[in-house]
Amino acid sequence: MSKSANSVSGDARCRQCRRAGEKLFLKGSRCYTKKCAIERRNFPPGQHGNSGRPAKITDFGLQLREKQKMRQMYRVLEGPFRSYVGEAQRRRGVSGENLLQLLEMRLDNVVYRLGFAASRAQARQTVNHGHIEVNGRRVDIPSYQTRPGDVVRVNEESRKQDNIQASLASVGNRIPAWLSLNAAAFEGHIVAAPRREEIDSDVQEQIIIEFYSR
Repeated sequence: MSKSANSVSGDARCRQCRRAGEKLFLKGSRCYTKKCAIERRNFPPGQHGNSGRPAKITDFGLQLREKQKMRQMYRVLEGPFRSYVGEAQRRRGVSGENLLQLLEMRLDNVVYRLGFAASRAQARQTVNHGHIEVNGRRVDIPSYQTRPGDVVRVNEESRKQDNIQASLASVGNRIPAWLSLNAAAFEGHIVAAPRREEIDSDVQEQIIIEFYSR
């Protein structure tokens, strides 16, 4: 992909964050710096984005915005996302929390959370290219649902990849409590299914369920 294509794609992701009015962490490490679009231009994109007049929003509009925000955050298309909502409603417990749990336990998200990739988009590419193993078996499906007890690792021949090494070096203490990481072994363990308080995604998940229940 050319430099100009990367720039266009990056600008589009920044506009998604500005439209949501908050960081969706779509661009990896850049989101933690002052180069982040929200840090520099915290107003919606477009001609009237900086007018200073807050737009009125209906309950339906709020539900739609939260749904779009969650889809963009986890990089899930509408069809699969609707399926996740259906599965969340069928499971016991609070449907909104079930939905978040399903999305968090996708393999691409686990790869991102463990620091093997700097963003969920990069994590999806890392999985697609066959760099990840689950329980010793190579898995190249980003939507693969992991389970407590699973071991997720970078396969041996991929550990010299510059982007994987750079991401792992910068992960710091951002590993959530439901995961454990052995950085030296390029290996992570899924300790348990995540609880809501262990998920830092700033979304109102229950009103998303209400949106699909209309």
